[in-house]
Amino acid sequence: MPGPLRALLGLWAALGLGLLGLSAAAQEPLWADLQPRVALVERGGSLWLNCSTNCPRPERGGLETSLRRNGTQRGLRWLARQLVDIREPETQPVCFFRCARRTLQARGLIRTFQRPDRVELMPLPVWQPVGENFTLSCRVPGAGPRGSLTVTLLRGTRELVRRSFPGESPRARGAVLSAAVVARREDHGANFSCRAELDLRPHGLGLFENRSAPRMLRTFALSPEPPRLAAPRLLEVGAGSPVSCSLDGLFPASEARVYLALGDQRLDPDVTLEGDALRATATATASAELEGARELVCSVTLGGESREAWANVTVYSFPAPLLTLSESSVPEGKAVTVTCAAAGAGALVALDGVPATAPGQPVQLQLNASVNDDGRSFLCDATLEVDGEVLSKKETTELRVLYAPRLDDSDCPRSWTWPEGPEQTLHCEARGNPAPSVHCARPDGGAVLALGLLGPVTRALAGTYRCTAANAQGEAVKDVTLTVEYAPALDSVSCPERITWLEGTEASLSCMAHGVPPPHVSCVRSGQAEAIEGLLHVAREHAGTYRCEATNSRGSAAKDVAITVEYGPSFEELSCPSNWTWVEGSGRLFSCEVDGKPQPRVECIGSRGTTGRVLLPLAPPDPSPTAPSIPSEPASGIYTCNATNQHGSMVKTVAVSVESPPRMDESTCPSHQTWLEGAEAAGPACAARGRPSPHVSCSREGGPWPPRIRVSRQDAGTYLCLATNAHGTDTRTVTVGVEYRPVVAELAASPPGGVRPGGNFTLTCRAEAWPPAQISWRAPPGALNLGLSSNNSTLSVAGALGSHGGEYECAATNAHGRHARRITVRVTGAPPRRSVAVGRRGRCGGGRSAAGRGGWPGLLRAVHRLQEGRV
Repeated sequence: MPGPLRALLGLWAALGLGLLGLSAAAQEPLWADLQPRVALVERGGSLWLNCSTNCPRPERGGLETSLRRNGTQRGLRWLARQLVDIREPETQPVCFFRCARRTLQARGLIRTFQRPDRVELMPLPVWQPVGENFTLSCRVPGAGPRGSLTVTLLRGTRELVRRSFPGESPRARGAVLSAAVVARREDHGANFSCRAELDLRPHGLGLFENRSAPRMLRTFALSPEPPRLAAPRLLEVGAGSPVSCSLDGLFPASEARVYLALGDQRLDPDVTLEGDALRATATATASAELEGARELVCSVTLGGESREAWANVTVYSFPAPLLTLSESSVPEGKAVTVTCAAAGAGALVALDGVPATAPGQPVQLQLNASVNDDGRSFLCDATLEVDGEVLSKKETTELRVLYAPRLDDSDCPRSWTWPEGPEQTLHCEARGNPAPSVHCARPDGGAVLALGLLGPVTRALAGTYRCTAANAQGEAVKDVTLTVEYAPALDSVSCPERITWLEGTEASLSCMAHGVPPPHVSCVRSGQAEAIEGLLHVAREHAGTYRCEATNSRGSAAKDVAITVEYGPSFEELSCPSNWTWVEGSGRLFSCEVDGKPQPRVECIGSRGTTGRVLLPLAPPDPSPTAPSIPSEPASGIYTCNATNQHGSMVKTVAVSVESPPRMDESTCPSHQTWLEGAEAAGPACAARGRPSPHVSCSREGGPWPPRIRVSRQDAGTYLCLATNAHGTDTRTVTVGVEYRPVVAELAASPPGGVRPGGNFTLTCRAEAWPPAQISWRAPPGALNLGLSSNNSTLSVAGALGSHGGEYECAATNAHGRHARRITVRVTGAPPRRSVAVGRRGRCGGGRSAAGRGGWPGLLRAVHRLQEGRV
C-alpha cells in the first residue's frame, strides 16, 4: 500500500477513536470522589485520603484540609495524601478537580474519638454518718464523642447509677456523673468505683472500657446520749478503785476510741465490745498529789465525733490506826498494857469500844494476864469524816498467855465410839501455851493412836488408851476408851446355809451373828410374817427357806437358810399306779414316783415262770432327752415294786399289760390289688395288726364309692384304707385295677363291599380287654400275599385273587378268655389280563416266575408256609 493511503487510514482511525471517547464522556457525568468519605480516627492518629475523578484529562486537582500532611502521591486522575496528628473533633476535607472549565468537588467527614484513659472518682468523706447523704462524683475528662459514652457508679460489683449521653454533639468530649447516696451500715468498708465505656462498635470499632481506682467508705453511727460513767465518790490515796464507762448505739464499735482520766492522770482502760455496745473499765489509783476534789472524765470518739461524761471524785488520805501490846507473850499473872493511837490527824480512835477523849488522842488498857486471856483479841477502831461521809478503819492484835497443858472432856473425851469402815480423824486436843504435844498409846505399850491424821477405823483399834499432853509449862495425863461399832455378820459356822431335820424328831432354828452392839437375830419363813422360835416337833411342812436377819444400830445382815425335812418312802396311786398298760412304739417307761427324802431307790421285779426274775424298766424321776427307752416289749404280768432310802422301805404290787397301735403293711394290705369284672363286689382286701384289734375301713379317693353287687370297670381307682384302735390310726393307699375278658369290638374291611381281582384290601380288628388281648387271624385256604401289622390288628392283602375271597376270622385272647368274629371278603369282576407271578422281589411280572424256578408245586408250598407263619 502506498504511504499516503496508509497515513490517511491512520488519521481516520485516530478520528474514530477520538469520536468514540468523546461519545463515552458525553454519556457518563463527571465526578470527583474522596475515600474514605466518612472516617473515625483516634485522637492524635493518622489517615490516608484518596481523591480521584473520572475526568479524562483534568487540568488540575487537590485536597483542601486544615490538618497536617505527611506525604502525597499523584496520578493522572487521582492523588493520595496522609493526614497526621489528627486532633480536631470534626473536620471536613474537600477533594476537587478542574475539568473542561468545571470544578468537580467531593467533601469528606473526619471525626476523632478519645478513649476513657482517665476515670476519676472524687474522694469520699473520711467518716460518713449512717443515714445521711453523701455524693459520689465521677469525672471522665476528654473521652468522646460523648454520645457514645456510658458512665456507671458502682458499689463493689453492683451498679448504683448508669448514665449514657445520647443526642450529644459529636464534638462533645468528657463527662461528669454525680449521685447522692444514703450511707448505710452495710456500706462500712465497701469499695465504690466508676466505670466508663466508649462503645464504637456501631462504627466498626470496639468497646473501650476503663475503671477508676476504688475508694473505701467508712460509715459510723454514734448515739447522741452521753456515756454512762460509774465511779466511786471517794477515793483513798494509794488505793485502787474500779471505774467503768459504757455507751450503746455505736457502729462500728471496734473503731471507737475511749479516753478515761482522773484529773491530769490518764487511765489505761480495758475495752470490751458486745454488739453495738462498748464498756471500758480501769482501776483508778490516786497519788498524794491528787488529794482533794478531782474530776473523772470519759470521752468516746467515733467518726470524728465525741460523747463525754464527767463525775466528781474526792481523793483523801486515811492511814490505819496503831495498836500495840507492852508484851505480846507473857506468863500467866503478869501485867500487860494495850495502846490504840491514830496514825493521821483528825481521826478519832476507840479501843474495844472505849473512845479517846479527842481526835488525835490515844486510848490505853492495863490487865493481869490469865488463862482466859490467852488468844484474846483487841480491836482499835479509827473513824474519819470525808465530804460528809464517815469512814472507818480497824486494827486487831492477839495476846498470848503461857500456861501448862489441860485435857478437858470437851477437847479429849474419855469415851470414843466410832463406826467401822469410814475414815476418821482421831482428835485428842489439849489446851496449853505453848501448844502441847499429845500422845495416846495402850498402857501395855501396844498400839498407838495416830492423832490428827485421817485413817480407816478398824476393829483392832478398840480398847483403852493413855493420853499424855506436855509443853514447857508442864504435863497432863488422861485414860480414854475407844469402841468400834460394826454391822452384824452371819457366817456359815454360826448360821449354816443348809440344815437337815428328820420327820418326827424335835429341833430348833438358831442363828448366831457377830456385831457391835450385839445384834438381834430373827428367822421368818418365806411368805409368812411370824418369826420361828423355840423347840419344834419336826413335820414335813417345816421344810422350806427361812430368812434370818440380824440387826443392830450399825446396820443389818440377812441370810437365807434352807431347811430340809427327811422321811421314809411312801407310794401314791397317782404317781405309781397299780395297773399300767404299755403301748408298743410309745417309748414310754413305767413311772413309779415315790415320796421320800432322800429320794428312795425303786425297783420293780416280776417272775417269768420258773426261769427267773424279770426287771421292769422305770422312768427316771426327772425325764430328759437321754432317758433310756425300752429295749424290747416288756412282759405282761405282776411286778413287785420296792422303794428304799436310809429312813425305811415300802412294797407295792403292779399289774402290767401290753397293747399296740394299728399297723398295716404289704402283707396285710397290698398296695396293688386286681379285681375281675363281674365277680362279686367287695372292698379292698386289707387287715391290720394291733391290740386291741383295729377296725379297718376303706374309701375311694376322689368321690363316693357306690354300692355294687358285681365288680365293674368303674370300680378301678385309688382307695384310702384306715385302721383304728384306742392307741391310734394307720393309713394305707391301695390301687385297684379291674380286669375283664376280651371282646372283638370292631372287624371291618377296606374297601367295603368287595374287591376286584388284582386289587388290594385291608382288614382291621379292634379288641377291648384287660390285660390287653393277643390278636390272631384265620384266612381262607389258598389266600396269598398276606401282611400283618406290628400288633397283628391289621391284615393287608395285595393283588387279590379268587383264592382270597372267603371268610376271615379275628380272635382276641387274654388270661380271662377268648373272643372271635368273622367277616366275608368277596373278589368280584373280570380277571386280569396278565398272569400274576410272584417274583423274588414280590412284584407282579417283570421276572422269572416261581413256576419257572420250581413249578406250581413249589409255589403252593411257599404259600402254605406263609399261611403257617403269619396266620
